[in-house]
Amino acid sequence: MTEHQGQQQPPPDTAAADGAPVFKSRKNGVYRSVSDELSAWMRTGWADTERSELEPIEQAPYAAKRRAALSARFPGERLVIPAGGLKTRSNDTEYPFRAACDYVYLTGDQSDDGCLVLEPRPDGGHDATVYLRPRSNRDNGEFWLDAHGELWSGRRDSLTEAGRLLGVHAADVRTLDTVLREAPAAPTRIVRGHDAKLDQALAELRADADADTTDDADAELAIHIDDARLVKDDWEIGQLQRAVDSTVRGFEDVVRTLDAAQATSERYIEGTFFLRARVEGNDVGYGTIAAAGPHATTLHWMRNDGAVRSGELLLLDAGVETTTLYTADVTRTIPIGGTFTDTQRRVYDLVFAAQEAGIAAVAPGRAYRDFHDAAQRILAEGLIAWGLLDGPVERVVELGLQRRYTLHGTGHMLGLDVHDCAVARTEDYIDGRLAAGMVLTVEPGLYFQPDDLTVPEELRGIGVRIEDDVLVTPEGNRVLSDGLPRTAADVEAWMARVAPQG
Repeated sequence: MTEHQGQQQPPPDTAAADGAPVFKSRKNGVYRSVSDELSAWMRTGWADTERSELEPIEQAPYAAKRRAALSARFPGERLVIPAGGLKTRSNDTEYPFRAACDYVYLTGDQSDDGCLVLEPRPDGGHDATVYLRPRSNRDNGEFWLDAHGELWSGRRDSLTEAGRLLGVHAADVRTLDTVLREAPAAPTRIVRGHDAKLDQALAELRADADADTTDDADAELAIHIDDARLVKDDWEIGQLQRAVDSTVRGFEDVVRTLDAAQATSERYIEGTFFLRARVEGNDVGYGTIAAAGPHATTLHWMRNDGAVRSGELLLLDAGVETTTLYTADVTRTIPIGGTFTDTQRRVYDLVFAAQEAGIAAVAPGRAYRDFHDAAQRILAEGLIAWGLLDGPVERVVELGLQRRYTLHGTGHMLGLDVHDCAVARTEDYIDGRLAAGMVLTVEPGLYFQPDDLTVPEELRGIGVRIEDDVLVTPEGNRVLSDGLPRTAADVEAWMARVAPQG
């Protein structure tokens, strides 16, 4: 990586030969002068790259409908939905940026430091403006000396281009603080936690105006957006299917490279899947779990530095995130050598039976908790039959005794976030009922820890999870990830078909 000479934007000089301000470059925190000759030369000889004919992005009309619904819910109130900004990884380097989901949902944009403002109109409704950084200035040196300059970070859309693409008025984000301070008095809500400066600025504005808007009002805005996101529209469902289809191909990639993984480590598996995610999407939707052998008993094993051995199981929990930021979330547990042992198959078959029961309980009008309860009951019955728990099953489930070996819930909503709609109202989500258009995971598992003396030695160190992404349809459900096999026999046949033949 090249060293940037202007990591933060300093005040411009005012002594340039032609009167135009010139930014100074910086080395180790000390600003350095730029010669008049160089600054003048850098301001000339650039082609006009403004694009005049642009069609709106495909999600623009869907985002407009979402903004209209939000406007109707909060009449007369100013709504501020930030994208968030870059976060420091180390010293002067940042993590790759990923825009806040609520902002993406309502705009289709993914720009760092972006912000959507819905300004209430006196006659009702709202005017929507998305605040963005404009293209970097070619006259004052910003484009090559500033950390956000185009020669360092790449070309940005102009505000005119952004407005055409997003189907919403675009303005300079650097004016947002002034706009908010000078705006007519109105109750103002913000989705907190994504832009600390905006959070603080609005808190100060409220204090100055002696406004009665509270943090609870901000939380209500975030909750309402997550409530709305519970049911996916047709475009979102298509994006999730794209994510799942790429994920299926990523799992096939892993099976093809298991020999190389055995010669290296779990990280070969992680890297193999990541390649698919970056080629066909934006990134992985979450940290890949590539857990071989006893690591499969650690629910969120993401170190991925262990050995991959034939005869053991690989629990791969991974998902591709599309370029529009919708993610899949799929898990398969596969025999590294291509064939389950009898003991491994016994555990796998019980988890599969639990998943079948869970999927069968996914339908419109069913309680959200039903698929979890159905899967947990099957696991409990199996553990009782194996002699690991004392029945009856009603007692085991009521006391949650099966959780020693299964630990987690059986699924969650899926969408822009892998654990989607996390702040939706409990009565609409956990205690609610399923509706057509919801997408959720069904993912029971059993995990027998290597040091658990309550289970026979042959079971210790075995972890199995099977996870699929399921769309609630008007008639029942559709498994979006049915491109991957689920029964033990089908997994073995799939691996034999996909793996390279020696």
